[in-house]
Amino acid sequence: MLTRIDHIGIACRDLDKTVEFYRATYGFEVFHSEVNEEQGVREAMLRINGTDDGGASYLQLLEPTRPDSTVAKWLEKNGEGVHHIAFGTADVDGDSEAIRGKGVRVLYDEPRIGSMGSRITFLHPKDCGGVLTELVTSAQPAGHEGHGAHGGH
Repeated sequence: MLTRIDHIGIACRDLDKTVEFYRATYGFEVFHSEVNEEQGVREAMLRINGTDDGGASYLQLLEPTRPDSTVAKWLEKNGEGVHHIAFGTADVDGDSEAIRGKGVRVLYDEPRIGSMGSRITFLHPKDCGGVLTELVTSAQPAGHEGHGAHGGH
């Protein structure tokens, strides 16, 4: 069962400049940052608020690290802006299979590793009203059950 908006992914050309905009304009601070070599992105997660299920909601700012990455290609076509929405779930495997059973294309046969050790998969935007949709099961750090990480793109 999907329990929250985990994050909204925003594609940008200059991560540092975009982080500074969100800091100066809204007071959001970077909660976590990393480079995902497999996906060719550098990201910053800005924590917005806690959620009823013990998780949190974030903005995920994504800057491509190479021109052949999915985000770089998306930026070329669409420019900067909202790239995807991610819903949190305790069971990315079960929920993705249930959604696949409803005729929605799931982009990965098996969930992959996302930000901070989360498990993620994506749903095809053409099956979701034009919205690239991610499903995220947060990693559960030892001693912090219910306060896990967020998904990454």
